Amino acid sequence: MAVDLDVVNLFVIAGGTLAIPILAFVASFFLWPSALIKVYYWYWRRTLGLQVRHAECGGYRFCYSYRGKPGTRPSILMLHDFSAHKDTWLTVVKYLPKHLHILCVDMPGHEGTTRTNAEDYSIQGQVRRIHQFVETIRLNRKPFHLVGTSMGGNVAGVYAACYPSDICYITLICPAGIRYPSETKFDNHLQDLEHSQYSLGNPLIPSTPEDMEDMLRLCSHVRFKIPQQILQGLVDVRLPHNDFYHEVFMEIVGENSRYALQEHLHLITAPLQVIWGTRDQVVDVSGAAVLAEALTGPCRVDVLENCGHSVVMERPRRTAKLIMEFIISQGTSGSTKKHS
Repeated sequence: MAVDLDVVNLFVIAGGTLAIPILAFVASFFLWPSALIKVYYWYWRRTLGLQVRHAECGGYRFCYSYRGKPGTRPSILMLHDFSAHKDTWLTVVKYLPKHLHILCVDMPGHEGTTRTNAEDYSIQGQVRRIHQFVETIRLNRKPFHLVGTSMGGNVAGVYAACYPSDICYITLICPAGIRYPSETKFDNHLQDLEHSQYSLGNPLIPSTPEDMEDMLRLCSHVRFKIPQQILQGLVDVRLPHNDFYHEVFMEIVGENSRYALQEHLHLITAPLQVIWGTRDQVVDVSGAAVLAEALTGPCRVDVLENCGHSVVMERPRRTAKLIMEFIISQGTSGSTKKHS
């Protein structure tokens, strides 16, 4: 009987021990979903071996994560999209070889990088700040591989045009910054915003769970089933920064930034890869042909069927595989186009 009681006590203690983290998780899920999201990113950074660091220069602080050390392959610097952060790339980093030196930086004003003024948020302003980051950590001791998506793709392309000696090759994923032959659903939203003098709600700056769900539908062809509590958490994380996002948005759609990539294409000399989803509703896939035709150097185009604007979220494994194929393929030249 004493043994049975010991067993019962053991289960009670074990159950109590397990109950604490379970109750904490349930409480976080329902009461503090934004905290749960931050823990999620922290967990995945640790799991993937990424470390967070800060680099300071002249009172300006950059926040970035990295994995690995410079080696025989070029380092890879990844630039995220509008209103996102460095952890956007976690899904892709998961499928990249661990021996590669990878850096994911928070773009100017985003997440842990210093927030200053509109001067830094135009495409040229962001390019200058990213170059400052590169110089500060001495990443350009050897030419590196620059990867950017959406707004980050616009910045990456202009960076490659302005600082060609820094770059060995470039990957642009659904980049903004060019004149697209075909309009998208977001183009219609943008026209409505302009006609209302930006008094209407911006579909890329959600302020309610319903807005967040609409933004995910706009940006992703794949329909993710996300619980209401997580949608609320995503909004809670973003809401304090919405004024900043609006300021950045006004800069990147302004006349000096909207077509910045296209205006710099003739200056890009490094081999370039374009990855685009055929169902992109934000920037049309027809932009891939514009890039391929305008570039004077080698260009590889990878078009992903049944994929929307959020390529790194919808097709992370395929994206990582295509980036690696592009890296390995260097040494051959010419323009190629593939459907995946």
